Amino acid sequence: MKVLGLDTATSGCSAAVWEGVWEGTAGQAGGARVTVRRSPPMSRGQAEVLVPLAQKVMAEAGIGFADLDRIAVTVGPGAFTGLRIALAAARGIAVAQDLPVVGITSFDAIAHGVPAAERAGRSLLVAVDSRRAEPFLQLYDAALTPVGEPAMPDPSAIAGWLDALCPSGPLLLAGDAAAALLPLLGGRADVVRASGDGLPDAAVVAALGAARPTGLPAEPFYLRPPDVTLPKSVARKPEPGAAA
Repeated sequence: MKVLGLDTATSGCSAAVWEGVWEGTAGQAGGARVTVRRSPPMSRGQAEVLVPLAQKVMAEAGIGFADLDRIAVTVGPGAFTGLRIALAAARGIAVAQDLPVVGITSFDAIAHGVPAAERAGRSLLVAVDSRRAEPFLQLYDAALTPVGEPAMPDPSAIAGWLDALCPSGPLLLAGDAAAALLPLLGGRADVVRASGDGLPDAAVVAALGAARPTGLPAEPFYLRPPDVTLPKSVARKPEPGAAA
């Protein structure tokens, strides 16, 4: 199986090719490897970079779009404009090549990118920058099973929200909002930050896309409405045939 992974959901831009043999229904991948990975740091301009980046990683992997079996893409939560860039690219390639698209949340991509040695014996809290005061949050247990629903609590309510889900025990923070989260945890003991930049990695997205027979639809996953308001002239446009 060959999977192209794409991500522009937060403040990065990455593309990767995952290649391996999927062994039946047992949930095992034989001989799997990420053949190529590139992830230039950037918070703007992903629309101009992503498709050429995908073409480059596939050329270095020695494959073309026609060789792909599926596409995996982050669906959010994240930056409103950014996450739609990779979604649009994934949909376009999928339509042209008649390929399935597997949606992966930003939470899952970040969580599965944390080394197992760091996660051992700890709950994992993934915090994604929402570009507002309230971060996007998802808690996982040490086996990366989600605990509770994703949330976007007010900063003053984060400590209480976390205590309700995970009242005690060591905690690992990951994601690009992890540093901002530390002072909001009410002096909770045994909290450390995971290594890395906290951004979704297309290599992880591709690997998850290969492992999951189905994923989320290739639609943006929001925890709040986007900060977009239609102009009044558009919002009040009369229906065809209506009186002026």
